[in-house]
Amino acid sequence: MEFGLTEEQRLLQQSLAGFLAAACPLDRVRAAAEAGDTRPSDIWDGLRDLGIHGALIPEAYGGVGLSLLDAAIIAECLGAAAAPVPFTATAVMAPVALLAAGSEAQREAWLPRMAAGDAVVAVAVTEHIGAREGAGVEAVAGRLRGKAMFVLDGAAAQACIVADTAGALHLVLGEHVEATALPTIDRTRAVTALQFDDTPAEPLPGAAGHGEALQATIDAGRVALAADTLGAAQAMFDKAVEYAKERRQFNRVIGSFQAVKHLCAEMAAALEPCRALVWYAAHAQQAIPGEARAMACHAKAHLGEAGRFIARTATEVHGGMGFTDLLGLHYWFKRIGWNRQMLGAPEQARQEAAAAQGWLAAP
Repeated sequence: MEFGLTEEQRLLQQSLAGFLAAACPLDRVRAAAEAGDTRPSDIWDGLRDLGIHGALIPEAYGGVGLSLLDAAIIAECLGAAAAPVPFTATAVMAPVALLAAGSEAQREAWLPRMAAGDAVVAVAVTEHIGAREGAGVEAVAGRLRGKAMFVLDGAAAQACIVADTAGALHLVLGEHVEATALPTIDRTRAVTALQFDDTPAEPLPGAAGHGEALQATIDAGRVALAADTLGAAQAMFDKAVEYAKERRQFNRVIGSFQAVKHLCAEMAAALEPCRALVWYAAHAQQAIPGEARAMACHAKAHLGEAGRFIARTATEVHGGMGFTDLLGLHYWFKRIGWNRQMLGAPEQARQEAAAAQGWLAAP
């Protein structure tokens, strides 16, 4: 039995990491963040050439036809580079929703465009995780009314997949929606609020019923965010270790001090089990359906906590320099914090995991 990545997956990881190292260094991330550009054309086009946008889309629709584990590997690489591009919604959640519940006409209309990188599709499902007062979308006679908050990849999206209060999914053209950018701590990715006022929408016919398509969409997004956190945490850990080997005090590198050694050892011990957890959670989404929901929740919750610990500790290893823009650690720090809260904080994810395993009543 194979418990690691395949040779093809390792090649995917190496190819993407190599591209991002060249195309998305810290200076490029900083420039994009300062300009508010969450889809730089040079990085986006490079990812298009690598086929990243169509990772989960079957070959019949112009995609690559990979698994969610492959998508998690991609998300991990993007997190490690703090890449300022849409991915979680438009390349993971939206394809999962369309493949699970979309009509053949909807798939043929959107999946090839998404695979080619010609269309960004946002996803509005957060009201089914934790709705704010005044938020929520109702569907009435093919039209939507209400407000969706914290819509993933919502900036300049050509379409949006929206969950209504009953758990059904709808496809809405971006030109028909009033979008408002929402400021967050992470300036490398965008979220928006969408206002619907009798907005025309196409229902995804397979999403009616018990909400399985909606849940699969949320679970896929949680795994992608956990993988992104894994990559960002690994990057912060690597930077802390490298800094500890170079920074000198009292004519000794600080990595020789016992206190710094302990900090690095604690980060390594916290980080290493996370990789297996994320990979298994991604694998379970398609290969072990009975464990899919619980594992997505566990991965999201655990990476949220472990990522926060590593982000804080790596910053402490850098001392006062860790808080400066010169080193840019804050891009990964804030990215981890953003991932922690999106699609459910650890407390929410653990409650859902307990309910999925029959330990308490469903929330």
